[in-house]
Amino acid sequence: MLDTARRSSAQGRAAAGVRRRGALLLSPWGRFALLVVLLGAAAALVVVYEPQRLLADGWPARFHGPTAVVLFAVGYGVCATAFVPRPLLNLAAGALFGSWFGLAASLGGTVFAAWASFALVRALGQDALRPLLRGRWLKAADGQLSGHGFRSMLAIRLFPGLPFAGVNYGAAVSRMRMAPFLLATGIGSVPNTAAYVVAGSRAASPTSPVFLLATGFIVVTMVVALIVAWRQRHRLAPPEEQPAPGPGTPGTQEPSASSRTAAPSRTADSPGTAAAPGTAAASPRTAAAPGTTEPSGDRL
Repeated sequence: MLDTARRSSAQGRAAAGVRRRGALLLSPWGRFALLVVLLGAAAALVVVYEPQRLLADGWPARFHGPTAVVLFAVGYGVCATAFVPRPLLNLAAGALFGSWFGLAASLGGTVFAAWASFALVRALGQDALRPLLRGRWLKAADGQLSGHGFRSMLAIRLFPGLPFAGVNYGAAVSRMRMAPFLLATGIGSVPNTAAYVVAGSRAASPTSPVFLLATGFIVVTMVVALIVAWRQRHRLAPPEEQPAPGPGTPGTQEPSASSRTAAPSRTADSPGTAAAPGTAAASPRTAAAPGTTEPSGDRL
């Protein structure tokens, strides 16, 4: 009997411990820790397998055609999720597959990376990171993405400059929906991705007109992005709350002594001379001309 009670008590403590560990793993910060582990594993895969060797060794001969494009797009997505810069991946796609197939592989990898980043952070990191949005700029960016998701993301993708992975994670932390996020990413990434892919496909002849045109387009978009960001910076930041003007607030004018002491003069109407409502009749004797002083009483 005693052994049975001990066993049941031990089982109860073990079950309680399992429930506590499960609650810890399912808590916001437990899921965020899992997200960090997954991103670290992706970064470790990139470091171990060294995908940049494909530029020196070439694409494996056993993979060709559509299979090679799909495999490259998947690897592109993993690398972009692990913070590998997209311009390098786009140049590699152009060098390995040419302009058209390289563009298809790059756009597929871009959308795949955006979807993977958004899904991971939305499921594992949003609940832990949203309470940290306390700064004025962070709140403004969150409000912009949450309220104008497609338009804001399309502008970000069209003009380069912001890190691709960072934008994905920021959009996932906001309340932006996934469908407009992916649609804006797919549409907005076409111009710059195409320019990098074309530049990569013509990298062997850097003096060719096509390479120079692609490079010039990249430079122009960067300059335009900087100008637009500088001119529109005030729209991102919400206006600061101004305190109500008080007696000593600069820019407010206190009333003068004469205006404080002066009271509106009222004439004493004699009995029986009060005008009825809606009439403006006045006696000629009591009407004072401008600049004259009305007598204080009746003359005897």
